[in-house]
Amino acid sequence: MKYTTEQLIDALVAEWEYLCHDDYDPDDATPEEYRKDLEDYTYQELLEEACVDEEGFTLDDYMEAWGSVPVD
Repeated sequence: MKYTTEQLIDALVAEWEYLCHDDYDPDDATPEEYRKDLEDYTYQELLEEACVDEEGFTLDDYMEAWGSVPVD
């Protein structure tokens, strides 16, 4: 399945919000700051940030947990 850059960024920000909510640190970037940083990443860098691979935790797994529906 294929996901857009925006969908992947949305999923990464959703995960970030969850992680920061559970383990707040005042030095962490806000979700808005994190999104702005992610907007400069390549698609490959976004995949690396999501820690996905072909064999273990796949992009589909990640998007099911944090993202939205794929684009055809």
